[in-house]
Amino acid sequence: MRILKDLFNLFYPKLCANCDNQLTKNENAICTFCRHDLPLTNFTNYSENKITKTFYGRITIEKAYSLLFYRKIGITKKLIHELKYKGNEEVGVFFGNWLGEMLIENNEFSAIDVIVPVPLHPKKRRERGYNQVSKFGESLSNHLNKTFVEDILLRTSSSKTQTFKARFERFNNNDTKFQLSNITALKNKHILLIDDVITTGATLEACAKELQKTEGVKISILTMAYTE
Repeated sequence: MRILKDLFNLFYPKLCANCDNQLTKNENAICTFCRHDLPLTNFTNYSENKITKTFYGRITIEKAYSLLFYRKIGITKKLIHELKYKGNEEVGVFFGNWLGEMLIENNEFSAIDVIVPVPLHPKKRRERGYNQVSKFGESLSNHLNKTFVEDILLRTSSSKTQTFKARFERFNNNDTKFQLSNITALKNKHILLIDDVITTGATLEACAKELQKTEGVKISILTMAYTE
């Protein structure tokens, strides 16, 4: 099996999702050089930071964290694009493993009960073939030893892509709707709501408001990146 694997890697080498250089055996998704170039947020306070302030007066959250800053040009944008549009789910696994190991060490999200991803509309999921945060969530679940649930929060509207919308328009977009498949299943649970990138926070806000229809729910937020 090892010989077959080596032959496969010889003809189909794994490449860095950012620079396209061949990865070594100890590298996954991103090479060591590109990893050192990632714009880490380095937030040390999980209860009060730029992300939690984004939601002031909108929703109540316990904690929030993003690993990277997302900018119009740069490595984070390239990696998220690879994940969302190029089918490179290894990027999600990479970030899930990284954050999972970090959160086990600092014990910041030890109080959560369940991990819930921002869902895609069924039509978009069929077109794309996957939810870009599924592998991310599964990796987090493995490290944190918390349940990952994909079928509890559903997207009931299919809004047009917001990539080229102005920031103000995205913030005021009320077209995206979410619905709980079971309003009592998460009763008294502390939910870790996950997504790829926070821009205005409007999507996460809509998800949180739907989740908070369940009695006793607490919400924390974790994403791969945060838009400066």
